[in-house]
Amino acid sequence: MSRIRSVASSALGVHRRTLLAATGAVSLSAGVGYALRPTDSQAATAADAGTANAAEAPVVPAREAATAPFVPYTRGTTLAGVAAPRTSSGYRRLGDGPGWQRVVRSDLAAPKTGREGRRTALAAFVQLTDLHLIDSQHPLRLEFLRSTDVHAWRPQEALTVPGAISLVERVNALRGAPVTGSPLHFAMTTGDNTDNNAKSELEWFLTIMSGGRVTPNTGDPRRYEGVQNSGLKQYWQPDSTTRDADKQLGFPQIEGFLAAAIREMNSPGLTIPWYSTVGNHDAMPLGTYGHGDSYLAEFAVGGKKLMSLSASEAKKLQDTLKGDTDPKGTWFRDLLKAHSRDLRSVTPDDSRAPFTAAEYVKAHLDPAYKGAGPVGHGYSAANVEAGTQYYSFRISDDVIGISLDTTDAGGHYNGSIGAAQLMWLDRTLKQARGNGSYALVFSHHTSGTMTNMRPDPARPNDRRHGGEDVLAVLGRNTNVLAWVNGHIHRNVITPRTGSGGHSFWEISTASHVDFPQLARIIEVVDNKDGTLSLFTTLIESAAPHRTDFTDLSQTGLAALYRELSFNAPGASTKLAGEAGDRNTELVMKKGSATGR
Repeated sequence: MSRIRSVASSALGVHRRTLLAATGAVSLSAGVGYALRPTDSQAATAADAGTANAAEAPVVPAREAATAPFVPYTRGTTLAGVAAPRTSSGYRRLGDGPGWQRVVRSDLAAPKTGREGRRTALAAFVQLTDLHLIDSQHPLRLEFLRSTDVHAWRPQEALTVPGAISLVERVNALRGAPVTGSPLHFAMTTGDNTDNNAKSELEWFLTIMSGGRVTPNTGDPRRYEGVQNSGLKQYWQPDSTTRDADKQLGFPQIEGFLAAAIREMNSPGLTIPWYSTVGNHDAMPLGTYGHGDSYLAEFAVGGKKLMSLSASEAKKLQDTLKGDTDPKGTWFRDLLKAHSRDLRSVTPDDSRAPFTAAEYVKAHLDPAYKGAGPVGHGYSAANVEAGTQYYSFRISDDVIGISLDTTDAGGHYNGSIGAAQLMWLDRTLKQARGNGSYALVFSHHTSGTMTNMRPDPARPNDRRHGGEDVLAVLGRNTNVLAWVNGHIHRNVITPRTGSGGHSFWEISTASHVDFPQLARIIEVVDNKDGTLSLFTTLIESAAPHRTDFTDLSQTGLAALYRELSFNAPGASTKLAGEAGDRNTELVMKKGSATGR
């Protein structure tokens, strides 16, 4: 008898594994006894995280399913409609555009007729990625690179908070999974939740996700202090009549914009449990500089800010970033010192300080940010003790989730993982397979962007592994369904086949800071014909497509956030991906994927 059961129907009877998970009687962590209640999760031993016996991460229970499924629907998704330009030149206004149809992809298995009437839901969740909540007044930012790269600074950056709140509102409004009607078990953020490794941004992120009031302002509590009221024409000066470079492209003058952008806002918080995965912008200042330089740490909270730089010097700095030649920010530090006379005065603020990996995990464990739960949002006291940021958790009766830490503390925006974590991943997948569970793997970096082999300063002997090594591990564990990630700010869905013949999907989702500002619903179903399907459905925020420049309400700002991102000079027009990277049905064989 198959152990695969419907998520929607599991509430009608008590499933044995669900009962065991609820009582803390089973664990997916090899050799370590963890309670599965998230409030009780802790390591049985304090293992050295720099060895292959690193402390395992706890498993936490999934949300209980509703007693009956909802009717499938399209409303509120990109199947029904997508923001699209309604003017053809200059600053282009947005309006309601046609939706994106669902594409059936048969790269890994042929879809069989009649599966619509046979399918059973196994899991459903929402992926949010690359929110990049930006403290737009932070002294340690690189807006001045716009003199060499126009897209190095975006006109919408002061509105990331209302934009993210509107995305939370959209998720809360979903009636369930669009295809199966299954209840949504959880939301997962796959990294770059913050933009600049700043405590201010981390507080905003946790509050937005859990619910509460957010004031997206640092420095002077009475006014904005940054590049957008600097008078510098290379940045959009929204409140001013200054004929800046963006206004020459048709950007509007909006009196009161900056005051509205930094006022207090309110987030309802997600009404489903949410989990968190770390990205390079969460782990390191500017997403690329390793911790350790006291000058940069002091500059972050200090009263000076560099707002302009010549194109030639900006190009040199950008080259060090792209070429990975300044992982500790030494060249950047010397640049700031050399331009001490060009720095502008701003109000110092300790809340802009960078946070460590341990502080990131501890902040998630703060009961003030529990929201819909679970406590820690995947992280536990075991992570604090071991100094790790990876964990596993149960999604449903037959599916587990695994969240990886692909950031490299040695510096640079591309990633990798240590040998200890790679071996933990392999062990966790094997044990899950032995228990009859499928696996979904989450990370920030894609397989193609895990190319940074710089040693972790805290674990210099822990060999680093790139994307190919992770693909090899996933490819030899026949219960892996998908590797879900972000980082590249673009929708890309790629079939992967391991050396042993097992195939799975790599699903990369666009960011919410660059247009088209999307998140993704993923549903896992058993077609009862020897195949499984993963349905992917993209969603926008709840803000209307049309904007009104006089509407500076929280919702109005969220709508403007989208329109500004569409019009941002230099913005890529390819981030939405092709049709097969958007709303899809991804078919795969079941026989080799279960291990049963």
